Amino acid sequence: MKINMSHGSGGKQTEDLINRIFLKHFDNNILNRLEDAAVLDIKGKIAYTTDSFVVTPLFFSGGDIGKLAVCGTVNDICMMGAIPKYLTAGFIIEEGAEIETIDKIAFSMKLSAEEAGIKIVAGDTKVIEGQGGIYINTSGIGEIVKSGVSISNCQKGDAIILSGNLGDHHAAIMSERMEIENNIKSDCAPLVSIVKNLFDSNIEVHCMRDVTRGGLATVLNEISSASNCGVEIYEAVLPISNEVRGLCNILGLDPLYMANEGKMIAVVPGKQAKTALEVVRKSRYGENAQIIGHIVDGSGVTMITTLQGSRILDVLYGDGLPRIC
Repeated sequence: MKINMSHGSGGKQTEDLINRIFLKHFDNNILNRLEDAAVLDIKGKIAYTTDSFVVTPLFFSGGDIGKLAVCGTVNDICMMGAIPKYLTAGFIIEEGAEIETIDKIAFSMKLSAEEAGIKIVAGDTKVIEGQGGIYINTSGIGEIVKSGVSISNCQKGDAIILSGNLGDHHAAIMSERMEIENNIKSDCAPLVSIVKNLFDSNIEVHCMRDVTRGGLATVLNEISSASNCGVEIYEAVLPISNEVRGLCNILGLDPLYMANEGKMIAVVPGKQAKTALEVVRKSRYGENAQIIGHIVDGSGVTMITTLQGSRILDVLYGDGLPRIC
């Protein structure tokens, strides 16, 4: 069965769509009231974020647009020293989309939300003319449990920990689009475990950032600018899988500028770097973590290459080619 314009009319077919898919998968005592707004129980300071998700194809090795929407929002909350609590989801659906497809996406969101410990408490559905496309907007709220985590809080001598391999998501999407057969899977995942474990281990986390569009190089430049410091990383220790390296060589891509959806960096005092690294490696999705560099005097981002030369890493300019979302 396909979506038609009447599914967005607010009448019987809209009600059927909500009951058949969204209430079935997102079932909880807040959403089930079907009020005009969710009433939430929140204590103290909160982190609040919003994001929109557009990806082709909708389903890819390691994930789909639904998993992407939940994990992307959850991770943005976590990076501010918060534990995710509540999420809203707005669907813009083009007529012609298969209802079965929407059901699969909603089920994926349910699983990802359960893993992250977040409730989907409100939502909206709009149907527009088109050719079966699906777009998702999410907003998320988390309770701050660690204050002072900020990209402006890095200090000279801090160590930079990267939670795992670069480029997996970007490479997975491109492989799907170009029908290249390989074993690369998107790294799309919620990073709640890593963040909680760092806090529970009393690591003095100065900064966290998830490495998404623009890649590692762009994120490090944002940190450099916000903290008025220099960043130095080392090419030899950057975790990149052999398959992703191979695909990059074929397509002319640079892992430093490729998107990720389940990787983060944590900036911690140098004296706590080894302890923090072990904490991350023992966390879910952190087994390939590495200390990749340090905060230094100066400005901008420099990479010490495997040949012991220096490469200046600037931000991504223009569109990330090929664009993946």
